[in-house]
Amino acid sequence: MSDPVKWTILVVGAYLIGSIPFALLIGRARGIDIRKHGSGNVGASNVGRVLGRKYGMMCFALDVCKGLGPTVLAGLWCGLFASDLRDSAPVISTTQMLLWITVAFAAIIGHTNSAYLGFKGGKGVATGFGSLLGIYPHLTWPILGALVVWIGAVKLWRMISVASMLAAISLPLWFLLISIAPSSGETVGAGSFVDGLTARWPFVLVTAMLAILVIWKHRSNIQRIRAGTETRIGQATPTDKS
Repeated sequence: MSDPVKWTILVVGAYLIGSIPFALLIGRARGIDIRKHGSGNVGASNVGRVLGRKYGMMCFALDVCKGLGPTVLAGLWCGLFASDLRDSAPVISTTQMLLWITVAFAAIIGHTNSAYLGFKGGKGVATGFGSLLGIYPHLTWPILGALVVWIGAVKLWRMISVASMLAAISLPLWFLLISIAPSSGETVGAGSFVDGLTARWPFVLVTAMLAILVIWKHRSNIQRIRAGTETRIGQATPTDKS
C-alpha cells in the first residue's frame, strides 16, 4: 500500500473515530440528552457534573482512547516510534512529523466538530491529551508534564476549565524543556537550542496550536470566570448552556 493511501486512511479514520460522541452515548444510556443538561457541553466534565464522577471518568477515558488509538496506530503502521527524544530528527522526517500531527489533529477536530453531531462537539481536552500521548516519545512526556499542571491547578482552584487552559498553555513549554534542552554533559548554547527547535518545529507548532484551540473552545468559561460564576468541583450542576 502506498504511503499517500496509508496516510489518507489514517487521517480519515482518526476524524471518524474522534467524532464518536461518547458523552452523548453515555447520557442516552442513562436516559438523558447530555446536551440539555448542565453546561450542554458534550464532554467528560459535563458528564461528571450531571451523571456523577464515575460516568465522567468513563467518558474521559473513552475520549482519551479515541485520540490515543489513531496516533498509536500511525506510529506502529508507519514505523515512527523512536527510543529517545533526540532520535526524532534522524528517525522522522519533517513530512512524517507533519503527517503524524495531522492524524492527531484529525481526531481532535472530530471531537470538537463531530460529523455525527452536525459538526458540533466538545472542547477537545481529553481527546487532545490522548492524541499527543500517542506520538511517542516526542510528545508523550510533554503531555504528561501538562497533566501534572492540570492536576495541580484542579487542586488549587477546583475549576476544570482553568486547569485545562493552564495545562494547554504549559504544553509547548514542556516540549521545549524536555525535548530541546541539552542532555546532561552538553553545554547550553543558543546554537544547539535553535538547531533543536528547527529540527522539531512541527511539534512546537502543534503544541502551540493545541493551546490556542483549547483556550478558544473555553472562551465562554473565561467569561464566566471573569464574572465569578464559573462552576467549581463540588458545586451544584450549572444550568448555563453556553
